[in-house]
Amino acid sequence: MKNFFVLRRRRQAGTTLIEILVTLVILLFGLLGLVGVSGRANQAELESFQRVQALQLLENMVNRLNANRKVASCYSNGTAGLTLDKDSEDTDIPDCTLGTDAMAQARAQLDLKDWSKLIKGESVGVAKVGAPIDAMGCITQTTALVGTKTTYVYRIAVAWQGLTPTAAPTLSDGTAFPCGDGVFGNEKLHRVVTVKVQIGNIS
Repeated sequence: MKNFFVLRRRRQAGTTLIEILVTLVILLFGLLGLVGVSGRANQAELESFQRVQALQLLENMVNRLNANRKVASCYSNGTAGLTLDKDSEDTDIPDCTLGTDAMAQARAQLDLKDWSKLIKGESVGVAKVGAPIDAMGCITQTTALVGTKTTYVYRIAVAWQGLTPTAAPTLSDGTAFPCGDGVFGNEKLHRVVTVKVQIGNIS
């Protein structure tokens, strides 16, 4: 009878050890799942932060262009278009020779230099605020008729590299969005925000 109780205790001890191991395995899987969720949340937060930075860069140039409409074409290098990225230097910014207002021309040059710095994440009179990964800014000019008058349409865009693949950005006709096209290796990592500014023919 005594041997029976000893054997029973041993079986119970073995069962308890197995229960502990099973519990540890379940807990381990739970912790791994939590780490995965936390990683995805951090990634989503960084994606969101980059989009906010890009929108700030976009708004910055929209305000600069609107405030200096007399020489708006200087911002897009006329119809040639202008692209600034992390490798751009001040010498890459074309001279502004449009119009006769020297102050407006100088302002356009300074605006583009400042925007170039912001795209690189450098400071412009304030502490460094950073920029989206491999950010680039593009400004293009087209014309449109409003009634019988010609207006100029400036498309300002900020492109950057995302962290997770999504749909590649396209124009309304389905073609690839030109600002940042082919730069980030995988078009599904290509992110862009854009806005159009329409300006009448100012003589």
